Amino acid sequence: MTTLITGATGQLGRLVIDSLLERGAEPQSIVAGARDTAKAADLAARGIRVVELDYNAPATVKAAVDGVDTVLLVSGSEVGSRVAQHRAVIDAAAAADVTKLVYTSAPKATTSDLVLAPEHKATEELIAASGIPAVILRNNWYTENYAGALAQATESGILAASVGEGRVASASRRDFADAAAVVLLEDGHIGEVYELGGDVAWNYDELAGAIAEVSGRPVDYQALSTEDHAAVLTGAGLDAGTVGFVTALDAGIRDGALADTDGTLARLIGRPTTPLVEGLRAVA
Repeated sequence: MTTLITGATGQLGRLVIDSLLERGAEPQSIVAGARDTAKAADLAARGIRVVELDYNAPATVKAAVDGVDTVLLVSGSEVGSRVAQHRAVIDAAAAADVTKLVYTSAPKATTSDLVLAPEHKATEELIAASGIPAVILRNNWYTENYAGALAQATESGILAASVGEGRVASASRRDFADAAAVVLLEDGHIGEVYELGGDVAWNYDELAGAIAEVSGRPVDYQALSTEDHAAVLTGAGLDAGTVGFVTALDAGIRDGALADTDGTLARLIGRPTTPLVEGLRAVA
C-alpha cells in the first residue's frame, strides 16, 4: 500500500509523515507531494519518494496520484482558490481508482457559518460526488495559530479580540497529524466524518492566562466589539479585506463555531490532546 501526502513540506504534512513512520509505515510506502521538491530533500534522504505536486498544475497532480492507493488531501492555504485546487486532487484520485481519500476539513463544514467553511463544504461535496471511499477529518484550530498572538500579547500585555466569551477547542498540530496517520493506516474508517478538537474548549480569558504562564508576564484579555476591533486593525495598517476576514473569524468564534469537543480526537490518537499551555510553550 502506498500513501500520497499532499502538501508534504508544509507544517502538517511533515508531521503526518513523521507519525506514519513512527507507527511502522515503511519509508518506501510514502509518497511526498510538494510544489517545490527541493524543499523535500530531507524527506528523500529518509527513503521517501518525493514527487512534484502543485495544486495549481493539474498535470503534476495527476502524475503524483498515479499508482498510489491512499491519498491525504491537506487543504490548501490559498483562501478563495481552494475548491479548484482540491478538485484537481479529487479528480485525479477518482481517475486513479484510489481506495481511500482522507481530507482535512473544518469544524461542522456543511452547516457552520464560519467564514472559512464554504470552501470546505464545497470540497466535501466534491468528494461525496466522486464516489471515492473517503474519511473526513474536520480539524478544529491548531494551537500554533496563536503564535502571533502569543508574541504580541507578551510584548504589550494585552490580548485583544472580538470573540466575546467564545470558546476554542484547539489542539496542537501534532495531535491532528497523529489522527490523520491513524486513519490512513487503519481499516474501518471509510465513510466517517470526524469532528476533531482538543479535550478542553478554552475562552480568551484562559488564553490570556496561558500566555501569561508561558511568557512570565501579566496578560489581560481586552474584549472588543467587532467595530472597535476593525478600527484597531485598520489603525495597525491592515487592508480592508484582511480586517473583514479577521473580524469575521472572531465573530464565528464568538458564535460557537469552534467550541465543541467530544473527545473524538483523543480517542483516535490513543492519548489526551496537548494542553493549551504546552502547545503555546512549543511555539514561544
